[in-house]
Amino acid sequence: MRALLARRDVRLLVLARLIDMAGSNALWIALGIRVKELTGSNSAAGLTFFAFILGTLGAPLGGALVDRLPRRPLLIVLNLVAAVLVLPLLLVHDRHSVWICYIVMTVYGLASGATSSAMNAFTQTLIPPEHLGDANGLLQTLLQGLRLVAPLLGAGVLSACGLGPLVIGDATTFALAALLIALIRQRADPPQPAQQEAGTQITAGFRYIAQTPTLRQSTIAAVLAVVAFGFSESVLFAVTDAGLHRPPAFLGVLSSLQGAGAIAAGMAAAMIMHRAGEARTVVLGLSCAAAGFLLSAVPSLLAVAPGTVLIGASLPWILAGLMTLFQRRTPAALMGRTDAALNVLIGAPQTAAIAAGAGLIALVDYRFMLAVMAILMAASALYLATRTTHQPRAEVLTRSTHKPGEEAPEISPPRRG
Repeated sequence: MRALLARRDVRLLVLARLIDMAGSNALWIALGIRVKELTGSNSAAGLTFFAFILGTLGAPLGGALVDRLPRRPLLIVLNLVAAVLVLPLLLVHDRHSVWICYIVMTVYGLASGATSSAMNAFTQTLIPPEHLGDANGLLQTLLQGLRLVAPLLGAGVLSACGLGPLVIGDATTFALAALLIALIRQRADPPQPAQQEAGTQITAGFRYIAQTPTLRQSTIAAVLAVVAFGFSESVLFAVTDAGLHRPPAFLGVLSSLQGAGAIAAGMAAAMIMHRAGEARTVVLGLSCAAAGFLLSAVPSLLAVAPGTVLIGASLPWILAGLMTLFQRRTPAALMGRTDAALNVLIGAPQTAAIAAGAGLIALVDYRFMLAVMAILMAASALYLATRTTHQPRAEVLTRSTHKPGEEAPEISPPRRG
């Protein structure tokens, strides 16, 4: 880790990512609260997040762009575009202008998907393969810490000063991120001429995941996991109310416990990946989530508190392990499209699970839902564990030499279903 942070370009990249996410996380929660204040409708407030998710479903278009243009200049442009994109939110003053929020958040989601793919692809080329686990573990530790602080900051600034300062602040963070990326000295990778039809280029990431056993199996496990996490968005309110008989504000205490677990796990992620490999790190995270959901079904703070910590700890191990695995097993020329395909494959079922969970919690006992969530997590962990037990660590394909525009060759590890 020390050797990684000794590199100036890596420090700049990490700082750019943190500044970008800090502004976004503060604005998102504040925007939902503001829409709720203006309309008095929970549904209207929820639509702001739905609009963002809807935009992210266009990620394959952004992924194709990422794999055709130099990534460092593209990241600079995307951040500058995002800085301008959020400014129309300054025009939101009453319930009749709430439609601006939905349009901005939809386009924001599209830009965010492209930026995420470009950032992960650029990280892959900037950081040596042997340090990718360190980098992703570090990022998860810092990002989980931000998720604790930024929403509280956003809500506080909204209450004291209104939405305007948050919009200007988010635009400023995008501009700063663009500046930091511009200061990175690494020469940009040259654009690759398109030699395939547009539709074939866009779907290349989906096909690469489907044809690569390690990535396909990890994606299947991740899809099962995000369904369970999607249900948890509504279930945790019931844990606080029906289980612990505490007021809704106590959810903030549980969120803090979850954040503490996430930060601690993020700090250990790199070490675990070095010793056990990326796939087994994901399995560990899935197993922790399964145990955490089961403990949360017990109507006692003595069980819910450690369960919440385990749920928080599961996230960095799942995310860091999955991202490192994809970066190590995907050729650089396909990284943008493969990352975008993964985002869609995970994002779509997670969105459906959030909606389904909101409806089911009114009809089904929350403990039954927690049991189902634990079963999904355990099944995901078991599925992935039985396919990685005899596999070697992921082979490094990040420096692929296949010709530009051609499909990346598959190097197949032992097939286990």
